[in-house]
Amino acid sequence: MSKTLERRAKQREALIEAAERAMAARGLAGLKTRDLAQEIGVANGAVYNLVADVDELVLMVGSRTLARLDTALSDAEGNGPPAPAETLVRIAIAYCDFAAANLELWRALFEHRMAPDKPLPDWAISDQMHLFRHIHQPLAVLFPRQPAQEISVTARSLFSAVHGMVALGLEQKLIAVPLSALRKEIATMVQAMVTGLVANASSG
Repeated sequence: MSKTLERRAKQREALIEAAERAMAARGLAGLKTRDLAQEIGVANGAVYNLVADVDELVLMVGSRTLARLDTALSDAEGNGPPAPAETLVRIAIAYCDFAAANLELWRALFEHRMAPDKPLPDWAISDQMHLFRHIHQPLAVLFPRQPAQEISVTARSLFSAVHGMVALGLEQKLIAVPLSALRKEIATMVQAMVTGLVANASSG
C-alpha cells in the first residue's frame, strides 16, 4: 500500500471513530462534518474524499454498532443452557441491555433514513440480516418441520415485538420503564410468544 493510500485509510478510520463518538454523545443530530474534520485534522471538504457522503458515514458507524451487537448476542447464546426457548429469552434481554448501554448509537440504527431514490448498499443490508441468525437458529430447532421462509417471518415478528418493547421502555419521557422491570417484561413476553408458537405448531 502506498503512503498516500495508507494515510487516507488512517484518516478514514479516524473519521469513522470521530463520528461514532459524536453520535454516541449527541445522536444523529450531533453529527457535523465540520466538527469531525477539525477533530481529525483535515479540511472540511476533505471529509468527502474519505467517504462518499454523510449517509455512508452513518452507515459505517452503524456497521460497527451492529458488529458489537452481534458479539453481545453471541455471548448471550453461550451463557446458558442450549434450550432454544431459553436462548431466545437470553438474546432478547441482551438486545435490551445493549440498547440501554449504547442508546444513541442504537437509536441511530433506526432513525437514519436514506433518500427515497437512494438504495441501501448491499453490505449494509448484509450486516443487518446477518443478525437474524441469532433468532432463526433456535426457532429452527423448535420447529424443524417449518420451511426456512416461515421461520424467517417468525424471527422478524419476534424481533419486532422485542424491539417495540425496548424502544418504548427506554423512551426518556413519561413512558420510561426501569431497566430491571423492562428485562423481566421482555423475558415474560418472549416466553409467552414461544409457548404460543409451540402450542400452535403442535395443534396443527
